Amino acid sequence: MQSGTLQGRTALVTGGGSGIGAACAAALTASGARVTVLGRREAPLRAQVQAGEAAALIAADINALPALPHFDILLHAAGAAESAPFLKSDAALFDRMWRVNLLGAVAVTQAVLPGMLAAGFGRVVMVASTAALKGYPYVTAYAAAKHGLLGLVRSLAQEVAAKGVTVNAICPGFTETGIVADSIARIMEKTGRDEAAARAELAKHNPQRRLVQPEEVAAAALALCWPASGAINGQAIAVDGGET
Repeated sequence: MQSGTLQGRTALVTGGGSGIGAACAAALTASGARVTVLGRREAPLRAQVQAGEAAALIAADINALPALPHFDILLHAAGAAESAPFLKSDAALFDRMWRVNLLGAVAVTQAVLPGMLAAGFGRVVMVASTAALKGYPYVTAYAAAKHGLLGLVRSLAQEVAAKGVTVNAICPGFTETGIVADSIARIMEKTGRDEAAARAELAKHNPQRRLVQPEEVAAAALALCWPASGAINGQAIAVDGGET
């Protein structure tokens, strides 16, 4: 393996067809890793491969995975967000957020962790959210699931700390992704604001008064994947312009 690169390493990126996942796949590929992108929709995954930003794809539901080969790196970016007032957040909403944002992470980690432990090396990076670090109104179910994800990261990191595997979380603030685009559309629909005003409503949480870019999140995630980052374990690293 070349010093300062990820040459010879294999990486699995969930949610790799768009947004933060796609940016992470591109960053890992540019650093020399052989990247497999995983997601439910094959078309965006194939576009990543055709663009040279991934080497292979797996079209599958995160909670119904096929048998997976060995990966040195797991970058879990798959997730979803829904908003509703707490008193209108029924059990089905909590279940959806739990399954996508927490149980999906459990499933894919349990699938790849044995190979990492056997090899004596692994990097697990979960894309959480600032909602794993603080509360936001009207996304109680989402925030609860992301808090659970952070608990998973911190506990698993302790289990594998002496086995060559690290487990960390990246916690982005509002980021320029399809999920945030949907949030902007909902704000416009419910309040009658124009797009600029709706974007500003989300950007105001960031002291830099802007949305985070997917590439900025990918840069932080990539740093956790280097072999030299072995002492960083069980951390929740915020990428939010100073919000938290």
